Amino acid sequence: MTDHRRADIAAMLLDRLGDTHPGLRTRTATWTWDEVVRESAARAELARKLRRDGPFHIGVLLENVPDYVFWLGAAALAGATVVGINPTRGTAQLGADIRYTDCQLIVTDAAGRARLRELDLGLEPDRFLLVDDPAYTGLIDAQRAEPGPAVGAPDTLLLLLFTSGTTGTSKAVKCSRRRLATIAYAAVDKFGHVRADVDYCCMPLFHGNAIMALWAPALAVGATVCLTPKFSASRFLPDVRYFGATFFTYVGKALGYLLSTPETATDSDNALVRGFGTEASVADQVEFRRRFGAELFEGYGSSEGAGLVALDPHAPPGALGRPAHPGVVVIDPETLRPCAPAELDSYGRVRNPDAAIGEMVDKAGALTFEGYYKNDAADAERIRNGWYWTGDLGYIDTSGFLYFAGRKGDWIRVDGENTSALVIERVLRRHPAVIAAAVYGVPDPRSGDQVMAAIEVPDPDGFDVVEFAEFLCAQDDLGSKGTPRLLRVSANLPVTGSNKVLKRGLQEQAWRTDDPVYFWAGRGAPEYVRLSATDRGELEAEFAANGRQYLL
Repeated sequence: MTDHRRADIAAMLLDRLGDTHPGLRTRTATWTWDEVVRESAARAELARKLRRDGPFHIGVLLENVPDYVFWLGAAALAGATVVGINPTRGTAQLGADIRYTDCQLIVTDAAGRARLRELDLGLEPDRFLLVDDPAYTGLIDAQRAEPGPAVGAPDTLLLLLFTSGTTGTSKAVKCSRRRLATIAYAAVDKFGHVRADVDYCCMPLFHGNAIMALWAPALAVGATVCLTPKFSASRFLPDVRYFGATFFTYVGKALGYLLSTPETATDSDNALVRGFGTEASVADQVEFRRRFGAELFEGYGSSEGAGLVALDPHAPPGALGRPAHPGVVVIDPETLRPCAPAELDSYGRVRNPDAAIGEMVDKAGALTFEGYYKNDAADAERIRNGWYWTGDLGYIDTSGFLYFAGRKGDWIRVDGENTSALVIERVLRRHPAVIAAAVYGVPDPRSGDQVMAAIEVPDPDGFDVVEFAEFLCAQDDLGSKGTPRLLRVSANLPVTGSNKVLKRGLQEQAWRTDDPVYFWAGRGAPEYVRLSATDRGELEAEFAANGRQYLL
């Protein structure tokens, strides 16, 4: 075992041979790092023997179980590529993902095999390895031997990770062994990972959050990775206490679910030191720190690129930090010039959004972006003028702090002005009954767009919309154009596999849903009124009367 830094995740794994420190834990079993390497090597040997002509792509359709981790290591050692298959996708979409990424072998379980059985994947039955099949253990045991050198090189493709697809079609992001090693060490330096850490992996391993922000840095320092099959708000604190977890990763909605669980006086009685995630509101971050006693590093990142932000302890609430280097800038896509510094009012709202908000760009990012699988058009959209365009909006204030302002599709044009969906969502999340919120534009019957919001609450039938309207009117940082004109109230908003609200589907449905929808009738006294079938018909007739029915 050695502590010097490697340029290859496979070499980092082989460095763990002989390491008796716990490397992987579940509620029922523990593997040392040495054992993790040997389990990975046995699967790598099996993969090599089963390899056929064509891309050496292995689809993994599993929850967070030990075999997922072993197959990540196996792919690194075998010179193969793991395709993270998202089990929350519809069956037909699963098939499309597998065919698109040219998987020649599928690692799954009986439940996953049942979902895929009727699909035309071009794969014979022997191309499926079922980890819960009694014969599977024998297949692995037959390959056990002293691990040898890894096949391939640092630039060998290791991962194909599907993007979340919250505002558009998912794409398969390429990640090499070298790039993942670089990300691992960057996370170690940025977030202080140490060998004594116990990392609780509650985000799905088919997503970059878990692999890039948890598994890879844990491998880099030899920390312990603890698995739970899937995220559960009620199981989070018991698991954290059982494992003695010191670190975890999250996304915004998951944090909202945690905070919606009943609070107890002993919530802070745990070993957590810190967590890393994205898209949590400032209010949720503050509440988590108070309640659970751990620091949160709210960051910016994507499967495609990283390294845009340098942490700064003096950053104001809501800021990501400072640009990591001079090449990280906010650009006006039309003029290709840097946007003006954002002027903030006393509530932190941008007073000059049209001049200050643009797309976050890394002028050096083209060197590290490895592209999308079989998608030249998407590659070209990301790399323009020799720069890496994130596809996300941001702004830099007069003090030089960088802020995330939402996805490109998250800005709504209302009455000729840009309105931030992200800012409105953060206001909605302050209400104690709101677990999650999504804000998006829907067509206005006369011109432009209007703001629609969908909120998730425990009991939609008992939700007090009158009180909610009063709450919105009392929020000084919610401008009149930001007040949602249409409000959908749901017990369960649709989410991606990484627990991000699937905004694209909500926007397509607009007010045509079985969930209760209310419209703003707040002239004088604030009020939301339930949208009836008659109201819906009149609204859509208004589109026709204005020649805008094509928008429906």
